[in-house]
Amino acid sequence: MKKKIIIIGAGVAGLTAGCHLQRNGYDTRIFELHTLPGGLCTSWKRKRYTIDGCIHWLMGAQPNNSIYGMWNEIIDMEKLQIHEYDEYMRVEGADGSQIIVYADVDKLEREFLDKAPEDADVIREFANVVRKFTAFDPPNDIPPELFRLTDIVKMLVKSLPYMGDLKKYVKISAKDFAARCRNPLLRKTFDLMFLPEMSVLFQMITMAWFNRRSAGYPIGGSLHFSRLIEKKYLELGGEMRYRSKVARIVTEGAAPHARATGIVLENGAEHRADIVISAADGHYTIFDMLGGKFIDKTIQSYYDDYLTFPSYLQVSLGVADAFENEPSMVCMLLEKPLVIDDRTNIDNIGYRIMNFDPTLAPKGKSVIMILIPTDNYRYWVDLKENNLKKYTAEKDRIARDIIRVLGKRFKNIRSKIEVVDVSTPSTVIRYTNNWKGSFEGWVMDPRMGFTQMKKELPGLTNFYMIGQWVSPGGGLPSALYTGRHVAQIICARDGRRFVAK
Repeated sequence: MKKKIIIIGAGVAGLTAGCHLQRNGYDTRIFELHTLPGGLCTSWKRKRYTIDGCIHWLMGAQPNNSIYGMWNEIIDMEKLQIHEYDEYMRVEGADGSQIIVYADVDKLEREFLDKAPEDADVIREFANVVRKFTAFDPPNDIPPELFRLTDIVKMLVKSLPYMGDLKKYVKISAKDFAARCRNPLLRKTFDLMFLPEMSVLFQMITMAWFNRRSAGYPIGGSLHFSRLIEKKYLELGGEMRYRSKVARIVTEGAAPHARATGIVLENGAEHRADIVISAADGHYTIFDMLGGKFIDKTIQSYYDDYLTFPSYLQVSLGVADAFENEPSMVCMLLEKPLVIDDRTNIDNIGYRIMNFDPTLAPKGKSVIMILIPTDNYRYWVDLKENNLKKYTAEKDRIARDIIRVLGKRFKNIRSKIEVVDVSTPSTVIRYTNNWKGSFEGWVMDPRMGFTQMKKELPGLTNFYMIGQWVSPGGGLPSALYTGRHVAQIICARDGRRFVAK
């Protein structure tokens, strides 16, 4: 008789785990609070426009690395059209100055040296590390929990040439690395390439993926991408249960000998299983669904002390303009900061023109997307719950301010706007239940480093956690790895040979 496994959450991690477990002879059901798959990896419709809510680039988009092979186990990657970027981003100063962050590291180095020759040492250091990591492809096909001596040796052999740089740059934040630059625009460019609190190693490895031309955008958008994994899961015999928020994970016995035996939904329905996997929010899993009964000081310290990615507002515009010959990603530095909420002011806006994906807008038209980070998620949640009129007015105000700023870059844009859509941290929490509305879980900063959280909790068996809350740095690769790895662990403990495809 097949073992029954319940998976909480139909994000990429949950869907990946479901695909691999179905393929290996388990009977799985995924319970999802929303009506769609993907979790944060989603899109939505506004009139004839599709608003993409997740993927900026997909690591492993081309068959020149091991991640591509793992994606290919759950998606037919050859049928997925990928747009490869020539530029990662541009930074435009309020005075008209500009720095282009090219995807090609040689062009990036020349551009930086041309715009900031006084920072030649910093520029060459960054570019040389990016070149080095372009060939870096660490083996991730086996979870650390199942490492044998031969696997450790294999990992060390592949990683040894990079070990010095890994140890050095993981301890340096992007902000501290940027502070070495004398040129103010280059310093700001390094700050804006991702979160300034993150290790600069993250920027280096990201740019290495762009340089190897394997960090493109999947045409069709994020929900289309998630739907492809859902399709594979259903073809393998998996079962989806939408509109099914889990209120409690059922356990029997007491720690240290407790075991998970099922779930209870918000509507009171109970479902039994041999194993429960949570691909849901980490905080909600540990402190709500499990009542905080299975933690130790280490786990508590993560949630008390470690830095999470911020939440965000997303302003999306459907515009009757193709924006031909315009760069796709630009950060505009502002002459005067914009007020977002009572604790958040921004001195730049980053916009993406999504005209490289013809599926998102009618012909000759485009979607422009602006993400605005904020740590003040509680302001937006409280405002939505207690003063809906002001909540709506504040969204309208921010949209007007963004359109006004874009009007300096694109003349007459106001008259071409056909759709205005604003999501807030309240929106993120409502649809994904993510703690603090965070968009990628834990930040891989110098203090976090390469820390990986355990997939199991102390004192509880037949239970696993996967997704961005056990793999700092977040993003789709962490969902892919942890979803695959948990299936391998379960197979190994049941004495089964894991079959990937």
